[in-house]
Amino acid sequence: MTAVHNPILPGCYPDPTICRVGADYYLVTSTFEYFPGLPVFRSRDLVHWEQLGHALDRAGQLDLRGIASSGGLYAPTLRHHDGVFWLVCTLVDQGDPARGGNFVLTATDPAGPWSDPVWLDEDGIDPSLFFDDDGRVWLHGTRLAREPEWHDQTEVWLRELDPATMRLIGPEHVLWRGAVLGAVWAEGPHLYRVDGTYYLLAAEGGTEFHHAISVARSESVTGPYVGNRANPVLTHRHLGRGTDIVGVGHADLVEAPDGTWWAVLLAMRTYGGYHYNLGRETFLVPVTWEDGWPVFAPGQGRVPLVVEVPDGVRADGGAGRLADTPPADPWPPAGPVLPGDLRWTGLRGPADFAEPHGEGWLLHMRPDNLTDATTPAFLGVRQQHQDVTVRAVLRFDPAGPDEQAGLVVRQSERDHVLLVVTRTPDGVGRRVLAVHRRAGTATVLGDRLLPDGDHPVTLAVQARGQDYVLLAAVGDAPPTAVGVADGRTLDSVATGGFLGLWLGLIATSNGSPSDTVVVVERFEYLPR
Repeated sequence: MTAVHNPILPGCYPDPTICRVGADYYLVTSTFEYFPGLPVFRSRDLVHWEQLGHALDRAGQLDLRGIASSGGLYAPTLRHHDGVFWLVCTLVDQGDPARGGNFVLTATDPAGPWSDPVWLDEDGIDPSLFFDDDGRVWLHGTRLAREPEWHDQTEVWLRELDPATMRLIGPEHVLWRGAVLGAVWAEGPHLYRVDGTYYLLAAEGGTEFHHAISVARSESVTGPYVGNRANPVLTHRHLGRGTDIVGVGHADLVEAPDGTWWAVLLAMRTYGGYHYNLGRETFLVPVTWEDGWPVFAPGQGRVPLVVEVPDGVRADGGAGRLADTPPADPWPPAGPVLPGDLRWTGLRGPADFAEPHGEGWLLHMRPDNLTDATTPAFLGVRQQHQDVTVRAVLRFDPAGPDEQAGLVVRQSERDHVLLVVTRTPDGVGRRVLAVHRRAGTATVLGDRLLPDGDHPVTLAVQARGQDYVLLAAVGDAPPTAVGVADGRTLDSVATGGFLGLWLGLIATSNGSPSDTVVVVERFEYLPR
């Protein structure tokens, strides 16, 4: 047995989807407006995971320009069939719904390269694929009900897919409108065939406090489907907002080599009140089968903090563990986040403004800033711990007060915190400025003068629960606080949307042309 501590992927890794190919498990999650998108993970034991790459990782593969925060890439599904990995997903543009849609990517190697998207002629969100034993391929997903009985009622549809032409063929079938009368957003559907019976798994209640997992079954893939009398088969909504894990839903099932079954799903860890700054994270739950139905977290009925995973989940009998992922290593690792680390992401496009520089970066300043749905000179990593310090050492001599470079705590265009080096308003001296943009309105949290010249400046964000202390130091001097941001104003409960927080770097001239290059000597992620 190996004990795994939930979540297995901490930080903003929502909507997990999983499949097993031989000895390896593969997992992908949503990424919204961040680029590269759709991270691909691999594991041999469901406990230790390594990231192989991203399915969307090159210019021209998919256009995310103008996609506002919490839009973009929603709810992928990963499947494998006849030597090919299939990944279906939804692009959502909340400002222009006609721009979005469902698409499919394929690859023979999950590390890539993945194909360009092939767009599918079907509306809605959360597409999924099912490869039946007779060779037929079925695409299914969620959309608003064509004839709704209540507001936000959705329906799960099914239609055959021709894998040769990537075109939908044959009639459409409506499989499910939810297990509970009045249930909203029956979404994230997945189909499975177990012992000759077809099972439909779906989430209901919306991806927040009322989230829940329900299941139905049928003797035919096209239905009719009959719901489990135990529905919802897993939820935490009955535990109240004071519980430690909320919003349980959006599950996907996988069978291990030893015949045991497991589910990956999303949920949120609350702290400092009803807030979840780390966003929707990926958890692991054991599943058993009783009377022809799956039972999630048997004997507990809730997501456990620690899961005992038997050695039999490994097809290699415990040998041949993944390279560079020894079981004793924490994930994510503490210390410098070097260029090339797959945790780095930018916004909406490739980071062609950044060049690797030793343990850090050269950031070519851009006029774009974080308030626009563009691709500013921003690189960040997910906040994955409640208590963590992010620290950057940079050399930067701003040409004027419009030029700013430093650290950012990002939720969205309208909600983020900056700790930046810039010029004083008169342009004479340098200063460190702490600014909290909340619901689009900027408030200065603190201001500190710096000596002029090429002295390296150390900036740090020290998260201790919901207090984000913003610190600065010059040279070898000890850091001092510039301001404190209230994290309870930064999570999606306070701001809306679907994201956790990112901690990262920004270099902006705020609309002015600039040739300035910021030298980031080091960036560290240090959990406490």
